[in-house]
Amino acid sequence: MRIYLPASLDQLDPAAGPFAARRAHAVTPALRAMFPDEDDEGLEFAAQLAAADDSLELLGARPDAPQLRLVVSVDVPDGAVREVSSDDDVPSAVELTQDVPQSDVICVHVDEPAAAGDVVLAAAGDDAAVDRLDERDLLWYDASELGQIPR
Repeated sequence: MRIYLPASLDQLDPAAGPFAARRAHAVTPALRAMFPDEDDEGLEFAAQLAAADDSLELLGARPDAPQLRLVVSVDVPDGAVREVSSDDDVPSAVELTQDVPQSDVICVHVDEPAAAGDVVLAAAGDDAAVDRLDERDLLWYDASELGQIPR
């Protein structure tokens, strides 16, 4: 199963170790039910955007981390994920139940450095900054390019 982990750029440092079990996002039956006419690519994009929102929340609690949203895409066994069944959660929410080694990263999506100011403002609750971030595309990096991501 492909999952989308909200993260921060400092968690890509090899010294940071594996990605700890946490809330993530995936194409779940609940997400499919919410968007019945959407194809797999559109559903994956919706799950990725939900993870970007969670990354923003994570950055709000970690002002020392580079202030760019980061979504890490990894494939995990189905048994490593538990669906979240709360009505308060978005339909793509899942709980990753085991740590994921950095070697399992498929790719990442990250803000361009120019977005950092809006990320800081949005993490502090600025709705206009959130809207501006919603208009930005996250940049794609293959796992082999992680060291080339501008910070």
